[in-house]
Parts: sequence; structure tokens; C-alpha cells
Amino acid sequence: MEKTFYITTPIYYVNASPHIGHAYTTIVADVLARYHRLSGHRTFFLTGTDEHGDKIAEAAEKNGISPKAYADRISSQFRNLWPELSVSNDYFIRTTDANHIATVQAILSKVYEAGDIYFGHYEGFYCVGCERFYTEKELIDGKCPDHQMEPEFRKESNYFFKMSKYQDWLISHIKANPDFIRPERYRNEVLAFLREPLEDLCISRPKSRLAWGISLPFDANYVTYVWFDALINYITGLGYPDGENFHTFWPVAQHLIAKDILKPHGIYWPTMLKAAGIEPYRHLNVHGYWNVDQSKMSKSLGNVIRPLDLKDKYGLDAFRYYLLREMVFGLDSSFSEEGFVQRVNADLANDLGNLVSRVTAMAVKYCKGSVPAASSEADTILSSTAVRVIQEVEASFRELTFHKALMSIWDLINTANRYIVEKEPWNLAKDPANQGTLDDVIYSLLETLRIVSVLIAPFMPGSSVKIMTSLGIANPELQNFDMIRTWGGLAAGQTLERGEALFPRIDYKPDEGAAEIKATPPPPPIKPEVSYEDFEKIDLRVARILEAEAVPKSAKLLKLKIDIGEERTIIAGVAKDYTPDQLVGKSIVIVANLKPAKLMGIESRGMLLATDATAGGITVLAFDREPITGSKVR
Repeated sequence: MEKTFYITTPIYYVNASPHIGHAYTTIVADVLARYHRLSGHRTFFLTGTDEHGDKIAEAAEKNGISPKAYADRISSQFRNLWPELSVSNDYFIRTTDANHIATVQAILSKVYEAGDIYFGHYEGFYCVGCERFYTEKELIDGKCPDHQMEPEFRKESNYFFKMSKYQDWLISHIKANPDFIRPERYRNEVLAFLREPLEDLCISRPKSRLAWGISLPFDANYVTYVWFDALINYITGLGYPDGENFHTFWPVAQHLIAKDILKPHGIYWPTMLKAAGIEPYRHLNVHGYWNVDQSKMSKSLGNVIRPLDLKDKYGLDAFRYYLLREMVFGLDSSFSEEGFVQRVNADLANDLGNLVSRVTAMAVKYCKGSVPAASSEADTILSSTAVRVIQEVEASFRELTFHKALMSIWDLINTANRYIVEKEPWNLAKDPANQGTLDDVIYSLLETLRIVSVLIAPFMPGSSVKIMTSLGIANPELQNFDMIRTWGGLAAGQTLERGEALFPRIDYKPDEGAAEIKATPPPPPIKPEVSYEDFEKIDLRVARILEAEAVPKSAKLLKLKIDIGEERTIIAGVAKDYTPDQLVGKSIVIVANLKPAKLMGIESRGMLLATDATAGGITVLAFDREPITGSKVR
């Protein structure tokens, strides 16, 4: 039986330009779509824009243009943004599209003819920002909980959908299908709401007040309420009712939304589907907010982070990685540019980027620039870790725990980095008799990179292709999850290619004028001149850090075991800027002939070189190419 997968984003309201919240939801959908394609699923990915209603009419009037012209302008911003973020949607839908208008009117007619729509009178508290009526109990201190403004009190005659008729059915369906709404906290939130009697849903607006919308097929004096219009996009995009895509993908439909639109998707939409005789979607997947300064990101609050600003400044894959790694799906997360840089430097520059650079450099140097032939016996440390990690990643995708998937992948990356330190290929290379062992070590590391390149493909497609290209893989687009289940897929003899650093380390500099900015101090004065003979007395050496650990009772010091051709211990005051794991395996520069000194009772035989003149704190001196351990620095 063919495996299928259908994922949707909410269609974004065109009253404002895209921000990081829109980007997060869409990139999550893209990651899911890419993962399922890599896993052999026939996949359909839908996104688009929601273009009717009060807010659009208001925004258009403020801009002095028609609602359609305004919707065209903002919708194009969303459509043009997604390719820049490597979003691989199959269809971009607009609620002003002719096929969508026809579908909405067909559903309205069907529900009306079944007797589930009636004409009546309504009065209540209406929030223009949310385009919905609130009960007094839903307001917080008399204000809309999202927009923090008092809603208008309105009295109108309108058409109503008999949503209350389907309350018992919806409760039963949610309880019979525990993962219908997930994570569980949002399922419980919907069930809590359903403990109170469900009111019927007002589904029209009089054209005397609002003309910008889809006309009701049974009363031309009214337009359709924006939610009864927008939600139907999920079946319009599949060609409801007779399209092949509808029959193929709707049974596996998964919606992806932020928690502020839980009620329309968790209550309005399934009852609308039931009334129209359509089976409900399979899953509603709900995520939290990105907060800035402890507040939900929104245009009205003036705290919007624009995705292209970050993508252009720091790189696309770094941006995608941060969003998926930093937020626990379902919970809120706080955005910080400084935190962004720290995450990218630690995980991408230090761990992944360093691994790719070191392994390809050693393979080019020690194996004549091609994948070596390895013995038939797989390396059990790396191969067994890879098997476990693949299983964990697949489980994380089923559970939507994307941060855990990335943590598992980084477990494999860090295992490979430790493997380099343990096997010391640079020492093996010193004796030609070790070439067979050296080939096995290098092959194991290259094969690990192949597996990592596929595992990160849903999250960082550009970096995935770069790693595959460096490994000599001719058709990166043909790689999939089945190809990494068996160790040894990398063919001997493939030509390796050393590319540019995947993720150069970022020097974080807050924007000028920010509150935390401090004036840049002048550089320290140059010390008195010394003769070359005096300089020659200082013995600077390349040292490889073998082990690192905190010094007890010190917040500043780390104890480092290093190799400079001999093993020795040094104490370094870098604990506030580096964790021990970040230093192990790194090549640094030390003063090798400094007189020994005791620090916290530990003898230190040497001193590492570093600078503290960076925005991110202390940075140790390192190399852009793999140096020979113990060699002189001059």
C-alpha cells in the first residue's frame, strides 16, 4: 500500500508582512514534508494566504488601495518568501482564487440545504483583530486576550451554523482518538471548552458593513464569515470533491497551527466537516508562541522579528536549525539574537562544521583525496550509534519532538568528534604500517558524515547537499532514509572535495543603539619592542586538547590534558566561555616553555593563547586548517 502524507500550514492573514512566527510554522511543515519524502511517502504540502474580512478592508483603506490590490501585495510577500527559506510547498492557495470561492459556496449550499444553517439575531463583544465574537468569560479584564484591546459591542442579524448540534459527536471523537489534537495539553484545552454548552457559530457579515468577502450562495446581501471561508482551503487545495489528490491525501491530513487559532481548528472545522459529510482530519498539531521581551510576537505590539533579516545576516540553514532546535514543539519559546548566535556557534560551527572540516581534511591528506577501502568489519562504536540515532530520529518525527531529533543527531556528531580524539589518525599516519587501520578510521568517519548528511536534510537541506558533495556523492537528491540503514554505503574510490567552512564562527555584535551596547574600548597600547632573539625564546606549539574538566571550586578554570608530542596538563581560565565538551579535540596554541605554576593546587605546564576582545567573551586561538600536533608556531 502506498504511504502518503499531507501537511498544511494555516493560511496566513494578509493584514501584515511575514514575521518569524509565520516562518517557524512553515519551516516546521517543510521539515515534516522533507522527512516524509525521504522516508518514501508520497507527500503533499499546502500553504497560502487568507485574504477576506474586516482587517483586510481596514488595512487597504489605510493604504488608499482596494482590498484586492492590498491582498495581492501582501500575499506576494509570503509567496516570494518561502523559496528564500527553502520551503518546498506543492501548492500555494489564496482565498481569492476562483476555485476556492466555488468550493466555499458549494460547502455552504450543502450545509444550508441539510438544514444546519439558519437566520437569526446576535449581539456580543466583537474583536476586529480576531474577527470573532467573544463571551464575557473569554475576555481578560474586559479585553481581548490576544490583542489587549476592548472589543466592540455589536448587534446584528446574521446566518448561523448549528455548531451546537455536533458538540456531543466532537467530544466522543476526541476521546476516541487521543492524538486527534496534539500535544495533549491542547486536546485537554478543547475538551475543557466543550464542557460548556457550545453556541452556534455566526457565519456571515452583512454587506452593508463589510463587502469584502465571499457572497453567501443563498443570500447575496451577506458575505461569508472569514473562518468559514478560510478553513475550507484545506480541501480546496486538494481538489474537493472529485480531485485525485483529495481522495489520496485527505484521509491522512495533518494541520499545523499556532495555539492562538486552536478554537477555530479544534471546534469550528471538525464540526463544519461533519455537517458537510466529510471525514475529519487525522491530526491537529499545535505549537506555542515565539516571545520577544516576554510578549507574543505581533505587529500590534511592535516586536516583530523579520525572517529575512536573520537569514541574510546569519545564513539560511543556521536560521532553520535554530528555530527547530530552540523551540520545544507545543511550548512557548523566547527569541534572543545573542542566544541565536551562541546556539549556532556551539552546535553548527564547533560541532558539525568542525567535524566536516577535520574529517575531509584528514581524508584528503591521508587517503590521497578519495574514500579509502575499509575492512569488511564495521566500526562498532560509530555504526551502532548511527543505528540507534536513526531510530530515535524517526520516533521524534512521529512525536513531533524536533528538538529531540536534533539532539540525537548531535549525539552521533559528538561521538564522531570523540572518536577522532581516541583514534588519533594523525599519529597513525606517522607509520606506514598503520595504513590499513588509518583507512578504517577515516572510512568510518566519512561514512558517519554520509549518514549525518541525510539525517540533517529535512532541517538544513543546503548543508546536507554540501556535505554529500564533499563526499563525492553524485546525486544528493536521490539519497533517502533507506540508504542509511545499512553501514557501508559510501563507495571506495569516490573523489573527496574540501569545500569552504559550513558554518564560520559568528562574532556577535548587537545593533548600534541597543540598550546593552557599550562603547568599544580603544585597543591596548603596544608593549615595548623586543628583539627577535628575545621572541625566539618563547616556544609556541600546536596542542591537541585530549581531555577537559572543570576545576573544583572554581567558576573560571578548566583543567586541560593536552598533547604536544608529549602529554601535559595546563590550567586555563575559559570556563565561562567554553564547556569541556566544546574544547575536546580542538587544536590550540600554547606557550610550551613557560615556567610551571600551581593554580588551585594543580600544576600547569604551559599557557593557552586567547583573546577576550570579542563580543562573545574569550575566544581561544585556533586554526582554519588541520595542523600537526606539536609543531611550532612562528
